[in-house]
Amino acid sequence: MIVVRFELHSAITGAVTELARMHICNVGGTMQRRNYEIHVLRGRSKAALDQNVIQRQGTVTNWPSEQAHVWNLVAEALRGMGYGRKQA
Repeated sequence: MIVVRFELHSAITGAVTELARMHICNVGGTMQRRNYEIHVLRGRSKAALDQNVIQRQGTVTNWPSEQAHVWNLVAEALRGMGYGRKQA
């Protein structure tokens, strides 16, 4: 499982606040093409995110895991769940 955490590190206080968390779970495929289940957790703090309540979920299938950088997988997962679209 890949865990993506977004943290805010305060330059003033040094405090670290976790803002978001995503789990990317390998659910099959081959060494060259993998399938993933994606979960974005609800909350804007470590305590809330630690409750593991799924806010959005999606899948990425047939991903060229050995050819593409992991950031491309994260971007594809976010797009698939509707993130990155302009808000009306």
